[in-house]
Amino acid sequence: MLKRDQIGLTLPPFQARADASQLRLFAKVVGETDPIYTDEAAARAAGYPTLPLPPTFLFSLELLQPVTDWREQIGLQYARMLHGEQSFTYHRIGLAGETLQFETRIADIYEKKGGALEFVVKETRVTDQAGEAVADLRSVIVHRSA
Repeated sequence: MLKRDQIGLTLPPFQARADASQLRLFAKVVGETDPIYTDEAAARAAGYPTLPLPPTFLFSLELLQPVTDWREQIGLQYARMLHGEQSFTYHRIGLAGETLQFETRIADIYEKKGGALEFVVKETRVTDQAGEAVADLRSVIVHRSA
């Protein structure tokens, strides 16, 4: 059983830089063919000062979060975890070269199927160097009960 008293838990904030080389590799890996994500001239021609971040790139930056014991604190067991869903709310497009701040909290923990499945909702606010909102990330981890 997951520990519902951990709803509201905040993880230590961290920063990650969106490097152009990472963006190009990410675009290639996900099959993105729009040149604005790989060619700076195409990005500028489209009105961007440099390469914009592909739509789901922030998820990969979030994975750079330093290792902490938050999963154990909640009671998650890796062998029982599944990725349930992921969503993004953009306030503006992120750009190559930016250092972004990630602040994550556990927004909810609930169960379904009579407790056979438990869900952990994580919400992450991403801001730029000036503290302006770039995006809000939401992910749901599914945990199969014993």
